[in-house]
Amino acid sequence: MHVAVMGAGYVGLVTAGGLADLGLMVTSADINQERIQRLGEGKVPIFEPGLEELVRRNTQAGRLSFSADIQSAVRNSLVIFIAVGTNGGLNGEPDLSQIWSVADSIADSMEDYKVIVTKSTVPVGTAAQLRERISSRLERPVEFDVVSNPEFLREGSAVEDFFHPNRIVIGSPSGRAVGIMKDIYQRLYLNETPFVITTCETAELTKYAANSFLALKISFINELANLCDAIGPCTDIHVIGRALGLDGRIGSKFLHPGPGFGGYCFPKDTRALCTTARKFGVNVRTVEAAVEVNESQYLRVVEKVRQGLGGLADKTVSVLGLSFKPNTDDVRESRAVRICEALRSEGCTLQVYDPVAMAASASVLNGHAVKYCANAYEAAEGADALVTATEWNEFRALNLEKLKAGMRGDLLVDAKNAMDAAKAKEAGFRYYGMGRR
Repeated sequence: MHVAVMGAGYVGLVTAGGLADLGLMVTSADINQERIQRLGEGKVPIFEPGLEELVRRNTQAGRLSFSADIQSAVRNSLVIFIAVGTNGGLNGEPDLSQIWSVADSIADSMEDYKVIVTKSTVPVGTAAQLRERISSRLERPVEFDVVSNPEFLREGSAVEDFFHPNRIVIGSPSGRAVGIMKDIYQRLYLNETPFVITTCETAELTKYAANSFLALKISFINELANLCDAIGPCTDIHVIGRALGLDGRIGSKFLHPGPGFGGYCFPKDTRALCTTARKFGVNVRTVEAAVEVNESQYLRVVEKVRQGLGGLADKTVSVLGLSFKPNTDDVRESRAVRICEALRSEGCTLQVYDPVAMAASASVLNGHAVKYCANAYEAAEGADALVTATEWNEFRALNLEKLKAGMRGDLLVDAKNAMDAAKAKEAGFRYYGMGRR
């Protein structure tokens, strides 16, 4: 089977490489000719564990190719996946301009039956609008079906998630299209991956619901951590989180306190769900509250630094971690970057280090008062305070005595509770965690 994946960004590239590895003939198409050329040369522009090897293996096997010729990609494929960005606006309304642009290109190129699949995260009703737009643009009648097949890929674990998903959601009223989608994912089906077959609208809403529920858990545990801070050293959020997680009805995932959720999906999708609900005359107040909590949570970290130093003006602060989570270079809506911006706005000089996100953060944290360092020890040199803002594994193994010896001050604010508090104190740090003392 020949398939095309429209969009060679994060989701598109993982999807294209994964489908090729399942044995399909895949064309990864994008209007960005420079990106297509780089991919054809074996240069993957995205940091994601396992992705470069996945792309290389399937390109060499001849199952994966890259093209800026959208028309040929459409005509040569039975199934066309749409995996382009749907960035959120200030009011939470997703920008679907790339979706409509791809839809127009598909309509202009179709000559026979196609299955058009939305991988992008889109509001409820987008599949119906997509069908209407393509139908109205066709110069002659051509049969096609539209399927909603949302992705549930975690940045930093996307390749693993593609091959070992906990479910495959397929939304379509067409039995023919559903059958073709089952053929595509046959290997995953044989591995007993649960398939959820439903309507397009339900599939579209499921993606928003999943991300919003996880965001709820994050904001909930962060508020409990704030309460633990207020109560004092007799409470420990880690013990509470573990006890909650042992309850099978709750589960242990996403019960780790910190400065809040960031990245491309959670902030965008929670706001979009709230906007969608209001359009239908409903308020999803729990999700609205989660968004509100998240917007100010990172300031708790800034306040801990302020309290620990007795003020922020003219202080030097080392920040370890800039990506919104480990194993990615994505700094979109990163709470670590928000912490840096807040500290800098109050007169701090920053010395920062991240294993992979330095280049990506430079475009956001441009300007004065930021020094990019080669490693954590250089970032700590001469600093009044040290902030761990992303829980990279390498930070857990740092020599705390060496870090402390290079600093001017002794304050460690552990925004992700990634460090061993007892060892930090033994090394001479004044340790401030999130919801623990």
